[in-house]
Amino acid sequence: MKTRLAIVMCIMAGLIGGCAGEPKSQKPAAGKGWVALCDGKTLDGWVRRGGEAVYVIEDGGILGESRPRQPNTFLCTARDYGDFELVLDFKVDADLNSGIQFRSLSVPTYQNGRVHGYQYEIDATARAYSGSIYDEARRGVFLANTEDNPAAKAALRQGEWNQARILAIGDRLQTWINGAPAVDVRDSVTRSGFIGLQVHDVGDRQDPLQVRWRNIWIREIGPDGK
Repeated sequence: MKTRLAIVMCIMAGLIGGCAGEPKSQKPAAGKGWVALCDGKTLDGWVRRGGEAVYVIEDGGILGESRPRQPNTFLCTARDYGDFELVLDFKVDADLNSGIQFRSLSVPTYQNGRVHGYQYEIDATARAYSGSIYDEARRGVFLANTEDNPAAKAALRQGEWNQARILAIGDRLQTWINGAPAVDVRDSVTRSGFIGLQVHDVGDRQDPLQVRWRNIWIREIGPDGK
């Protein structure tokens, strides 16, 4: 009886906005100007950089899959973004580190085009640093982490879909994980750059590890903050 009641309640919740544990899978409702970065059918508008991890469209989202002996690989937007708000859903294998690059760069004069810049950390390990901001391949340090933020550390749902949110306005960088505020830091090294989806280096590991992204929406913010 309890099982049947739970099923009915989950169905009713789905009509409103999804069962518990599953983030809402729709265009953000607040404000105007939201644009989908993936059409769910092709990888048009994206460029792979770094290693040779595989990216494909699957179930209307993007699937990233590791390959052995490859450096960090990034699927990057073909254009840059300055001030913006980004929301997306992600699901990652427990053994795979990943991240979301933002205001990132790849130029021939820097380590032969190596991707570098701000990264929203996706961390399924016990460290639970998801939502932290790492400076990928540049300073190589966390600019802000969730070490002293128990709510953010507890927010990641292992093996399930999670929602990431990034707000970058001027030198202020803010992140959320499943609605929980993660970090809020000021840094002015990069004011514009591409968005990138990372499949981390897995060394010699042969069995492929996966990370998925879906419902990738961005809203550019003008000088008036709107």
